[in-house]
Amino acid sequence: MAKLLYVTCNLKPTELSCSLSVGKEFLDEYLRQNPADEVHFLDLYRDNIQRIDADVLSGWGKMRNGESFVSLTVDEQRKVGRIWKHADQFIAADKYAFVTPMFNLGFPAELKMYIDAVCVVGKTFAYTPTGPVGLLKDQGRKCLHIHSSGGFHFGKEEDHSVPYLKSIMGFMGIEDFKSIVVEGVDAIPDRAEEFRGAAVEKARNAAIQF
Repeated sequence: MAKLLYVTCNLKPTELSCSLSVGKEFLDEYLRQNPADEVHFLDLYRDNIQRIDADVLSGWGKMRNGESFVSLTVDEQRKVGRIWKHADQFIAADKYAFVTPMFNLGFPAELKMYIDAVCVVGKTFAYTPTGPVGLLKDQGRKCLHIHSSGGFHFGKEEDHSVPYLKSIMGFMGIEDFKSIVVEGVDAIPDRAEEFRGAAVEKARNAAIQF
């Protein structure tokens, strides 16, 4: 039995969201193929991700200097503890599905906050004399990214979404990364359903192999 962490970052209801509706088709097929697997849901707008702020940086700095967690201030303990909780949840999963829209050539800020909460030194990566090393490497982990945009940006230098997520997953050691991109739904609205339908087919096929 595997654990799938299903991460969404969208304010729209599923029926009005291209990425969420494609994601739902993926998840439905995945559960048909893997009925015994656990799925843990994370909505980055709903679940109040802890951002890195002055208290977090202060707490981390104190611990790097040898102080214990219990010696931190109440706010430092609370915020660092929340980041560790998300990092531990991420580590506990075997598979990851990210379902996102494009905002201004990138992601909503909430996704970057989440990446900062799980990409944590000593938990998902480590510094070494020869450079950083992903601590989740060679563990059979998989990541699927379902992403939508109104225009056509994928594969261009201007796109800071899919390439970034692939890079940060690799940084932590998750190298089995695949993406399904739905593009052009606003640029060519008459073909939006065609574009979405093609992505749904890819999502269902991906679920069978995931």
